Amino acid sequence: MSVDIPKSLLVTKSSRTYRWTVTLGLTAMVVIGLVLLFLLTQATTNRDMYERNYSELFVINVVVACILLLVIVWIAYRLALRLRQKKFGSRLLVKLAVVFALAGFAPGVLIYVVSYQFVTRSIESWFDIKVEGALEAGLNLGRTTLEALSADLGSKVRAAVAQLVDSPDASVALQLERIRDAMAADDLTLWDASGRLIAAAGQTRYRINPDLPTQAQFRAARSQRMVTWIDGLDDGPQASLPDARVKTLALVNSNGVGAGLGYARYLLAVKSLPPALVRNALEVNQANREYQERALAREGLRRMYIGTLTLSLFMAVFGGVLLAVVLGNQIARPLLLLADGVREVAAGDLTPKASLRGKDELDGLTRAFAVMTQQLADARQAVQISMQQVNAARFNLQAILDNLTAGVVVLNDEGRIVSSNPGATRILRLPLAAYEGERLAEIEGLQSFGSGVERQFQDYLTYSTERTLDHWQQSFALGGNEDAPNGRIADDVITLVARGAELPGRQWLLVFDDISEIVSAQRSQAWGEVARRLAHEIKNPLTPIQLSAERLEMKLTGKVAAAEQALLTKSVKTIVDQVDAMKRLVNEFRDYARLPAADLKPVDINKLALDVLNFYTGEGMQISVHSELDVSCPCVLGDAQQLRQVLHNLLQNAQDATSSAGRTGDNFAVVLRTQWVQSAHQVRLAVLDSGIGFPDHILKRVFEPYVTTKEKGTGLGLAVVKKIADEHGARVEISNRMVGGELCGAQVSLSFATCAGLPAYQS
Repeated sequence: MSVDIPKSLLVTKSSRTYRWTVTLGLTAMVVIGLVLLFLLTQATTNRDMYERNYSELFVINVVVACILLLVIVWIAYRLALRLRQKKFGSRLLVKLAVVFALAGFAPGVLIYVVSYQFVTRSIESWFDIKVEGALEAGLNLGRTTLEALSADLGSKVRAAVAQLVDSPDASVALQLERIRDAMAADDLTLWDASGRLIAAAGQTRYRINPDLPTQAQFRAARSQRMVTWIDGLDDGPQASLPDARVKTLALVNSNGVGAGLGYARYLLAVKSLPPALVRNALEVNQANREYQERALAREGLRRMYIGTLTLSLFMAVFGGVLLAVVLGNQIARPLLLLADGVREVAAGDLTPKASLRGKDELDGLTRAFAVMTQQLADARQAVQISMQQVNAARFNLQAILDNLTAGVVVLNDEGRIVSSNPGATRILRLPLAAYEGERLAEIEGLQSFGSGVERQFQDYLTYSTERTLDHWQQSFALGGNEDAPNGRIADDVITLVARGAELPGRQWLLVFDDISEIVSAQRSQAWGEVARRLAHEIKNPLTPIQLSAERLEMKLTGKVAAAEQALLTKSVKTIVDQVDAMKRLVNEFRDYARLPAADLKPVDINKLALDVLNFYTGEGMQISVHSELDVSCPCVLGDAQQLRQVLHNLLQNAQDATSSAGRTGDNFAVVLRTQWVQSAHQVRLAVLDSGIGFPDHILKRVFEPYVTTKEKGTGLGLAVVKKIADEHGARVEISNRMVGGELCGAQVSLSFATCAGLPAYQS
């Protein structure tokens, strides 16, 4: 992964200016020092020049040395100031400066002392009887050395020729560069027999007109396969010194058939002679001529060498110290930059860090540190984004849990509540959030449920190796089973189906849902089966019983005394009345069980309501019925005959509830209301009474058969309403009406789908 560091952070403008100023200053002083030393050296070899210019050269060198000394003092002051201010890294910078200064100063002094002793004691030995012989031997040694250098270059050229035998012209340039580096030669050129340059390596390739060997040299190389000569030693010592070099021209034959091969080529190798060797050879030659003249000026010669050595030491020592400080600062600067960056990172600051552009390892380390810091910043940003995503996911999960209809409870391994969702509070009707940390089995009203859950988890964990599912499932019943005063309505009971699973961290997950409505639907289905059997088993003997009683009355009438006749008539009437009551009950059960499928057609609900209301208007009605019809209601899909039955059942129940509450008059009339809910595209039909409402434990089971609050009711009226509503795909709701915080009756409403495109009823 690569990270781009802004250029503004790499090097500031002030730091670049400082670096360039120091570099240019040092370069200028080094150049001046080298020029002065060179001139002084030249003067030592020329006594007349030395005598004329020695004083000026000495003064200039002293001035340059003083400037270097002032620079060193200024840098030392800056270092001392940083050390006094206790700036970070000042001790390291001082230590590096001292180490470099000592490394440059100590060897310089040692070399000066040794050289001084050598010069002062050796000059006298130069002027000896054997000096002349020594000079001659020196000349012979120079010639031998030059021959050895020529022979060495020749052997290397032979090896190079072997490598170039089969090399084509197109790729020989790169090979020449490698050979030149291996030979440590100055130039390598490859020529053809006509004198055309094929390839070159070294400085020759930059020349427009490179030096071409002579035809005589080509012929010699062709006949001898290689020829060597020394060039630049024939024009005198002053002219030949910078150009003295050894040249070797060798024949390169090629037997290949590739492009550019199959003809003679010549390899020319040029290697400069060591300046010291040339200088020594020339000086020995010159010394041999001037020996007698120099012998008469021993003291002047000693003074010239000692002066040159002293000035050289002076320049070298102060230059070494200055370079030591500068180099120490250059080495310490990246380390200080890294130290500052590490301190900032340790403090939590991951802003982009400055780095250096240099090519050395320390500057590269600053860039790597800057990249690492940027990567850390990116990683921290990625972690923050991940944390935001985790928090968002946690928020979404919490929102899902809060809106689940099922209850979700997390327990620890002791059965204590860790967390719960609102669904659990709604189903259990207890604020479980207030019981966090308590055992579920110890909460009032949930002891049986909590104990059962704990037993299920214990069994589930005990037989974990034998289980085939990753959860357990069990149903529970919450609430009492006592009967109501009328002896027919069970108390409020909640039926739960619970599922448990093990979570990481030794926690338990408990999920449960209220299936009371499902149980109620199953119970309604069972009542339908009971109704069919009752209609079959009870209705058949009722007619024979009634006929037998009537026949018995007919046979005995006029044959018994008056008292017995009255008893007979009363008994037969009682039997017939009870049989009729039994027939009505059986017929109601039969109608509930055999309710035909709805034939859905467009129905104007307002018109249907007006037709039904005709049976509940007029004089003699104890409880009146008022209508509140919304004329904008569109038609609905329904079965008109079954909807009439629904309206009759609801209106009769509403009148009975209002009457049983002892409320009469227009202020307590039953209300039949229709409403067009445009946002939901539904028509709502509602019947409102002014009775005493429904108890809480009745509301959950009010649509089940045989559930009623009437003394003589069968409990099938609302069950039939619910069944017809289901056939119509309508939603039926029942609730108590509250006005000013007081119970003022009940309300039953049905919501029907509309018929799109059909006109609304107009009154």
